Amino acid sequence: MIRVMISGCCGHMGRVVSQLCLEDPQIQVVAGVDILGGGSQDYPVFSSPAQCEAQVDVVIDFSAPAALPALLEYALATRTPLVLATTGYNQEDLERIQDAARQVPLFRSANMSLGINVLLDLVRRAAAVLGEGCDIEIIERHHHRKVDAPSGTALMIADAASSALPRPAEYVYDRHSVRKPRDPGEIGISAVRGGTIVGDHTVLFAGHDETIEISHHAASREIFAAGAVRAAKFLSQVQAPGLYDMASLLG
Repeated sequence: MIRVMISGCCGHMGRVVSQLCLEDPQIQVVAGVDILGGGSQDYPVFSSPAQCEAQVDVVIDFSAPAALPALLEYALATRTPLVLATTGYNQEDLERIQDAARQVPLFRSANMSLGINVLLDLVRRAAAVLGEGCDIEIIERHHHRKVDAPSGTALMIADAASSALPRPAEYVYDRHSVRKPRDPGEIGISAVRGGTIVGDHTVLFAGHDETIEISHHAASREIFAAGAVRAAKFLSQVQAPGLYDMASLLG
């Protein structure tokens, strides 16, 4: 039995993760963490991970970047592996994650969907073949509650495309103030926010007289929660410190 703590358990994603864990015979949710306090959960909820005295095998975090310092402090103090499914980290946050991963196993992905990670592989292959002859644009759409833009997934896609190009690309997020032709070394990233869109990502390779689009549509949050639970199971078996991701899980 894998003993799990859920960080952000009272949020939209936290509730989905909680339900999946409660339905999984391999997992026991022993605690939750949420700054809003407890709700109707079947496990104790704390405002800080440090308040939890239960034995925890792995933490799943779907909260906010502000929760990162307390989570890393808990992970380092207790040597508890941590699945970071939160997006919107700044450079300082990423450096903290890298430092902590030298002492404890951490798993981080801006998108826990298995389908998105297949898309990343397709984008790398397409960019390697088409990159110099095509303009690459990424369009991401999310619900109106999402606070970070562009999405972490859009940046993952841009990084995947750029890694396959002869030279690193320049990311362009806003063209309304730029009065000049598009530079061939750019990757454009556009963000749309509205309604209840769970998450849509399209990568456009626009060449001479032809275009190729690679798209992923998320119909529910469950796909992200399921990926995080799968990551928790993977990380619970990992002994060596390090920063793991979906590529590590998929082998």
